[in-house]
Amino acid sequence: MSDGAKERDAAGDRAGPAAGPAAGPAAGQGAEQPGLRGTTALLVTVPEADPLVGGARRRYDPSAGAGVPAHVTVLYPFLPADRIDDAVTAELRTLFAAREPFTLAFTGFGRFPDLLWLIPEPDAPLRALTAAVEARWPEAPPYGGEYEDPVPHLTVAGGQPPEVYEALEREFRGGLPLRTSVTGVHLVVNDGVRWRLRETFPLAGHPDE
Repeated sequence: MSDGAKERDAAGDRAGPAAGPAAGPAAGQGAEQPGLRGTTALLVTVPEADPLVGGARRRYDPSAGAGVPAHVTVLYPFLPADRIDDAVTAELRTLFAAREPFTLAFTGFGRFPDLLWLIPEPDAPLRALTAAVEARWPEAPPYGGEYEDPVPHLTVAGGQPPEVYEALEREFRGGLPLRTSVTGVHLVVNDGVRWRLRETFPLAGHPDE
């Protein structure tokens, strides 16, 4: 999710965003983010990443200080918080309940010009989740439609010189691969200071009756 640097790598618009949901100059622990108040996002969280890259995220990823766990974005920004009523919540629950849980492996690193990230494999289930939400709410395209084909990624660090990314890769390479079981999608909301969990939608593999 991006409010930070907009650079892309050689893949152009396919590179996707260069920052997390709370990125920007005022995104750290306790910093007010009035411009983000009421912004929402749908995330797949990856707690298994914290023992390896949690320290780097706290140091180099402003979103970590603003309450965002290690994650891969499904869709940001989603609808404004005041539009997410019981009917929208029920539709999200049904949409995600129809999707099968899946496993991700993070086996290596990717780079955008201003970002170091872990590569989720396979990324097709993540892209399918994004496509399903976007198809239902076309007024909320990923990253506001700024990127033609956003690349799923787990941010480790941003806004650093290349030598910092190289050092982090050397430090963490031995801890890969990381694996996680994706069993749900989380809706988070920015309250003007931090991102808060509002709802979790299980992936059930069948329609919600």
